[in-house]
Amino acid sequence: MRAVIAEDSVLLRIGLVKVLEMAGFEVAAETGDAEALLAAVAEHEPDLALVDVRMPPGFTDEGVRAALMIRSQWPGTSVLLLSQYVEERYAADLLTARAGGIGYLLKQRVADVEEFIDAVRRVAAGGTALDPQVVSQLLLRRGGIDPLERLTPREREVLALMAEGRSNAGIAAQLVVGESAVAKHINNILAKLDLPQADGDHRRVLAVLRFLEGSA
Repeated sequence: MRAVIAEDSVLLRIGLVKVLEMAGFEVAAETGDAEALLAAVAEHEPDLALVDVRMPPGFTDEGVRAALMIRSQWPGTSVLLLSQYVEERYAADLLTARAGGIGYLLKQRVADVEEFIDAVRRVAAGGTALDPQVVSQLLLRRGGIDPLERLTPREREVLALMAEGRSNAGIAAQLVVGESAVAKHINNILAKLDLPQADGDHRRVLAVLRFLEGSA
């Protein structure tokens, strides 16, 4: 699989190249700004774009805007955003724009190479990866009455872990319960959120997007 990296910090960019190569990716291009990122994606049409949220020239939301453009113009390219701080609005902007192949992680997660590689592979394969700290802030900002209010505290935990991109087995390990219990919670979540009948994996994504849309 091929990837492009957009990160203005040279040292971090070098590290990301090494980590992606360890994960079996071919790094087709590495850039330091959003304009060069879009040019690289247009040229290489990679499987994954690893994008810093804040890049030159303004160091505000250049990476997010580039990521949204990538998801619109090159839907076959998955996008994983990296940020120094928790900026949940940016996470919601990207994650509610298109289902699948999307992620948002804090840069500190790169230090846990094994976990980071797992997240990278998951996003590249069309899944999701949302930083636990972002999920926590989204939950804290929730308010009002909507279908999410129907969920029990345990179901909210399960949905938050789904938002992180964890599988049933991963959720079971995190909560120290059986996979059958997790499956039951997920079925309850899908029913309470009034989601339409569809492919199982797609309904999971819809549940996560419902969660994020209500938290933006």
